[in-house]
Amino acid sequence: MRDTYGSPKIRGAFGDRYDEILTQDALAFVSALDGEFAGRRAELLARRRERARAINAGEDLEFQADTAPVRADSSWQVATPGPGLEDRRCELIAPVYRNTAMHALESGAAVWVADLEDAMAPSWSNLIQGQVTLYDAARGELNLRREDGQVRRQPEHTPTIVLRPRGWHLCEKHISIDGRPVSATLVDFGLYFFHNAQALIERGAGPYFYLPKIESHEEARLWNDVFRFAQDALGIPQGTVRATVLIETLTAAFEMDEILYELREHCAGLADGRWDYLFSYVRTFAHRGVEFVLPDRDHITMATPFLRAYVELLVSTCHRRGAFAIAGPAAVNPTRQDEDARVRALAQVRSEKEREAAEGFDGSWVAHPALVEVCRSAYAAVLGTKHDQRDIQRPSRTTARDLVSLVGIQQTISLQGVRTNVSVALQYLASWIGGRGAVAIDNLMEDAATVEMARVQLWQWLFHNSQLAEGPQVTRELLDRVVEEELAILTRGQDEEIVARYDGAREILERVALQPHLPGFFTNYGYVRFLTETSLRMQPGVDEADLHQSERVHAPA
Repeated sequence: MRDTYGSPKIRGAFGDRYDEILTQDALAFVSALDGEFAGRRAELLARRRERARAINAGEDLEFQADTAPVRADSSWQVATPGPGLEDRRCELIAPVYRNTAMHALESGAAVWVADLEDAMAPSWSNLIQGQVTLYDAARGELNLRREDGQVRRQPEHTPTIVLRPRGWHLCEKHISIDGRPVSATLVDFGLYFFHNAQALIERGAGPYFYLPKIESHEEARLWNDVFRFAQDALGIPQGTVRATVLIETLTAAFEMDEILYELREHCAGLADGRWDYLFSYVRTFAHRGVEFVLPDRDHITMATPFLRAYVELLVSTCHRRGAFAIAGPAAVNPTRQDEDARVRALAQVRSEKEREAAEGFDGSWVAHPALVEVCRSAYAAVLGTKHDQRDIQRPSRTTARDLVSLVGIQQTISLQGVRTNVSVALQYLASWIGGRGAVAIDNLMEDAATVEMARVQLWQWLFHNSQLAEGPQVTRELLDRVVEEELAILTRGQDEEIVARYDGAREILERVALQPHLPGFFTNYGYVRFLTETSLRMQPGVDEADLHQSERVHAPA
């Protein structure tokens, strides 16, 4: 690596074993990644905003004409599965807290999706302690001391680890270069890859990744170049990395072939990111007509026509290219306190997973260890002894219109739907401010994606003054009243610390759902206001320029 890259400055406090992660060599590797790719990242994020403005101004989404040869060429395939990724019938997503990591490694799932993104509140301590947890798990050395003093040790046989880093839009304010925060993506990827790539290979697997929030094949190309650079820099053979791309933005759904093509030497498949996809649908058409307004979120199922078109195209595209097609998460939380509810939840998950397998998926996510065996048996009921069904071609005739059409959908919005979105958002955001990124609410596992969906729906209904089934229109006055009423319920009898978190939750919700401007993500604002260490926190009134500090990249002299 060149010695002309900037020198990283650590602006966060040090804790136990942080020095094992934030070593001089590891930081130099992160600096090299920043030096090579920060400029392209900034350009692509600016391009996202330009495209969003064009779509809001009336531009329709279409399959790109200039990439038609890639789609038409039937000769190219993605890489073969990496070691440890041959069976993906059940993947458990869990944040990288030490206890949830141990549960994941003991779960019996084929893959642990080690999540630093939507299921992880990105505080400095969470992230670096998470890197310590990953360091141990990659070497088979994770242990957990119980309250009785006994030590639980990592089993000999564990799921294959696949890391989900934070998305391109986020920064890491606790590491800066030339006064500029570094890309959160490059920090997460860089620290993990530097410390663990070789250890994972020696244990019979490899450095594997889930790539979130991609919006175009150019962003996939950037990831592929990151992989190539990282492998060269550390002497890892080219083509060792495997990446699965979450198709969780509407624009990416129009470029599935192109995304696979750009990553073909490192690609392991595409995954259905349904909640983020719904969020992206609303965000993409935020300023368009009422024909794009979605109903209450519990009325939108995978049987909804535009979601069925998305699934059909994803499975068809993957299998045509030899890639895995992975279905979205079962978000049900099978509570132990209510046996009837638990039985219903398990039956619901089994039915959902059998449907996915019948649609052609090769595997699926679950968000709770108790759902692993249900998922495995559901896929086995359809696949038998096969690990996947990539050999089965399912031609798709999906059109651009199919991917966006709401024809046949009743766009019913209810006052209860408004209340549910407000309550879920406030409960989740209060927990997120407190450091938890995956929260059980009303027997569902909520993460950042479901809250993004809740808050953009509130914005969309307000923007269009949508009429409720009960008669009134959605106005700022109505939403303010609902927020006050739900806060009163949620904070009744709570201590000052919890009430303060709910005050912060209200600030975030008002900022990202109730203003004329619709921010792309709640996490940018919430992070700089509440999850950075005190000396780095911005005050209320943060403007858009403040949120793009990590994109102020100067061209090298």
